[in-house]
Amino acid sequence: MTFPKFKAATVQTSPVFLNIEKTVDKAISLIQEASSNGAQLIAFPEVFIAGYPYWNWIMTPIQGSKWYEQLYKNSVTISDPAIIRILKAAQDNNIHIVIGINERGESYGEIYNTNLIIDNKGQLVGKHRKLVPTWAEKLTWTSGDGSSLKVYKTEIGPIGTLACGENTNTLARFTLLAQGELIHIANYISLPVAPPDYNMAEAIKIRAAAHSFEGKLFTIVSCATISKEIMEALKPDVPNVEELLTRKNSAFSGFVGPNGAVIGESLIDDEGLIYADIDLEKCIQPKQMHDILGHYNRFDIFDLRVNTAPTRKITFIDNHEEFNSK
Repeated sequence: MTFPKFKAATVQTSPVFLNIEKTVDKAISLIQEASSNGAQLIAFPEVFIAGYPYWNWIMTPIQGSKWYEQLYKNSVTISDPAIIRILKAAQDNNIHIVIGINERGESYGEIYNTNLIIDNKGQLVGKHRKLVPTWAEKLTWTSGDGSSLKVYKTEIGPIGTLACGENTNTLARFTLLAQGELIHIANYISLPVAPPDYNMAEAIKIRAAAHSFEGKLFTIVSCATISKEIMEALKPDVPNVEELLTRKNSAFSGFVGPNGAVIGESLIDDEGLIYADIDLEKCIQPKQMHDILGHYNRFDIFDLRVNTAPTRKITFIDNHEEFNSK
């Protein structure tokens, strides 16, 4: 058996708001920098391409409708040229990438919050659509389904991912753990509009620590920030936007080891590209005490069933043909 060891990178920054090409340019620059520093994996924030619908939180639904239209126009499909550029950057820089996108659906009212998992050969090995948009996000995103709740084998180990609030979903997390996940990517957005007593940075860290400790794995967290450019764009509709979208402890990015402790450098609120050394061999010893996928569980008592069938929007049945065939 081999137990991969590698350097991982994670990004805490903002996209170029609602601008696909410039955001992809920024992403590729960060990919190149991470690779040049020896990283074999880089994690990007939730819906990094090309922005988060902050208007859902600070405007009425009517006010935000025109912004939804802009977001739809700046959403992508996995076959778009912008995504092909990201795939090529993975291959050119020999690096694995997990990056959040606004994925455009077939209907004009259909956008998914999607994480792409890309290997170092430039292959899109999988994608995960956020299962449940959180709170005000329901004004923008369509729910994903169980077909994308998967773990993907790569040269550096088995990778799984969940977006933002769904890292709170115990059953979703266990579904990934049960498939052998050892590297978990949890990506987020900065949320300064949370209730006053809610410390977003601490909440992110708690969720990452819980998943790592329960599953005895590595969690890599990437969180977006809110740039002045984003606030300036929204300011004509919300004059006090700085007051609403500027609060400390709104973003955390970093790395958590199998014992639930933060490893390497981490960031709170500040932008940056940071690194940590990952050694999957360190996942072994903690499991001797608590292996919830093996000896420390009772599968004769507990039975989790997961529907992994893709959602079907319509089923055509021609009873006339069926009758004639008889």
